[in-house]
Amino acid sequence: MTLAKIFDSPQPLPAVPRVVQQLIQSFSRDDVAVEEIATGLAADPVLSAKTLRLANSAYFHVSRRIGTVDDALRMLGFVMVRNLVIGCGMVGAFKPMAGFDLPQFWRHSLHTACGARWLAPAAGQNSDLAFTLGLVHGLGQLLMHAVQPALMRPIDAHCHPLAAERAAAELSALGYHYGEVSAELALRWKFPAEFAVPLQAHTDPAQARPASPMAALLHMAAWRARVDALQLADEAIAASLPVKVARLIGLPVHWDAAAATLKVEHAELPTLMPALGDLSAGMEAMFQPVNSG
Repeated sequence: MTLAKIFDSPQPLPAVPRVVQQLIQSFSRDDVAVEEIATGLAADPVLSAKTLRLANSAYFHVSRRIGTVDDALRMLGFVMVRNLVIGCGMVGAFKPMAGFDLPQFWRHSLHTACGARWLAPAAGQNSDLAFTLGLVHGLGQLLMHAVQPALMRPIDAHCHPLAAERAAAELSALGYHYGEVSAELALRWKFPAEFAVPLQAHTDPAQARPASPMAALLHMAAWRARVDALQLADEAIAASLPVKVARLIGLPVHWDAAAATLKVEHAELPTLMPALGDLSAGMEAMFQPVNSG
């Protein structure tokens, strides 16, 4: 199956709620009708409940409880609420699949998003955009498993879906990789065209043409999330540390084994990257059922 056939499959593409579609389209607009979006979000009980749970999480340290969508927009700002709603909408678009660890995948995506947001200022990139791209960077992996499970099983058998070698394994077996599928899905969901290069190139940023600092940033954040997701040992961490990619965005990095975290030498950042659990505290609600907890 070619990449084009994934999108021509009789199986329809995963669908997101209308308010999520509106928010995706808002990336390319200067005249966003915030009131209309707030009304649409409030009319979706699942999305609004999840958004309010996230808005009240430890991630934001709000001074008082946020009880309505309007409160969330006022206290967190439109861009952050958009990120939360899009994330919740994407999670709801994909259903569990046999043999695929969906909770692990979403946690990895969230950790990539939070790591990218933390690293973005030092790389001269927009933090909120980095967060959104981190959330969607692996969606191609989900779509490939949903549409062509028989083709994915032999690849899964010898290469974990989150492994650093995954894109190369898919390219060898299929002729394309999940980053390319993520980029195409983003375009079909009407994300801005500039999303395509970082999503497609983050698996190998050195080959990006034109050069894409955001792709390098995503690569770094995904690597850091992978360390935790696959519980890599110190030797594997040291061997896989993408030093050359970090140099593309001017980030001298080291792995601090004693602190078990990334050490970044840059004036814009603290020396040690916080634990991913701390960076994403409370955001796990994005991929949990509304009635849990």
